[in-house]
Amino acid sequence: MLVCLLTVATGAALVSRAETIQLKDKAAVTGKVLAEKHDVVIVDLGFTVLSIPRSQISAILKTDAASSPAHPTAPTTANASVSKPGPITAAGFYSAGDKSAPEGNVRDLVNQLGEAVVQVRTPGGLGSGFFINEDGFLMTNFHVIEGETQISVEVYHQRNGQLEVKSYKQVRIVAMNKFQDLTLLKIEDQDAPKFKRVPLGNADALAVGEHVFAIGSPLGLERTVTEGILSTKTRELGGTLYLQTTTQINPGNSGGPLFNLAGEVVGITNMKITFGEGLGFAIPIEAVRFFLEHRDAFAYSNDNPSNPYRYLEPPTHARQKTVGAE
Repeated sequence: MLVCLLTVATGAALVSRAETIQLKDKAAVTGKVLAEKHDVVIVDLGFTVLSIPRSQISAILKTDAASSPAHPTAPTTANASVSKPGPITAAGFYSAGDKSAPEGNVRDLVNQLGEAVVQVRTPGGLGSGFFINEDGFLMTNFHVIEGETQISVEVYHQRNGQLEVKSYKQVRIVAMNKFQDLTLLKIEDQDAPKFKRVPLGNADALAVGEHVFAIGSPLGLERTVTEGILSTKTRELGGTLYLQTTTQINPGNSGGPLFNLAGEVVGITNMKITFGEGLGFAIPIEAVRFFLEHRDAFAYSNDNPSNPYRYLEPPTHARQKTVGAE
């Protein structure tokens, strides 16, 4: 099946910014790389999607629209370069990861992402969180700040190769949903800089058995890294679906990010089974995206702080009809 698809691909015309996958048997495939995993590269050929084992790939080259479709196996140096991870693309209020970004290793990813993971403190305890944009908006669990209004966030800034801890005390509750255990906070200190952020990934694209890792502050031990695999994507607890992982989760990890090996947040860690080992759970990132995109409906109100929902005023024409009916 693979040979047939390769034969068709070699005769296809190149499109703008297409990638050429050079194979070890001197054949080539031209198309758009959708994902690069540790064992396979997924390529969109336009009429079908092809999974190519990495063991069969010798190089991944980028070509432009001016390349000759008759010679896809021999792109010139002028219009070809080794494929690199794409930039983080803005998705409105938060950032989304590049779908074609290759997988990395935990050591390098921790150095890249660690500055965006924070410790959230209240008089009653502590948890973890992470920045979703550079303006100081961060996610954590509702139960981390439940019943609290005095909140501080400890950020680990990297300066001159060293980590410097800075505590920010002007922290506002922007939105919360206690039923899904989600809270959006914002740092409003006047001296606050632009913060490092992390991209949000796609938990639906994860496969059971894939490696994931968490950064947080279990039991107050800040910047602790734990690694495991995804055990299942559909663990039902209390009517809600969670990601189950062997990544060690402990009190203090709550609200912190669960990353895939592309450096994207795929879940928010929020609980574990205390009488077992390797039974941690995270809120899928799709629920977090929904919460962020509808944050106005969950906006925190000082007039009614216990209400998990905020009901907005109806449109003007609807109010007029209501008044007229009365």
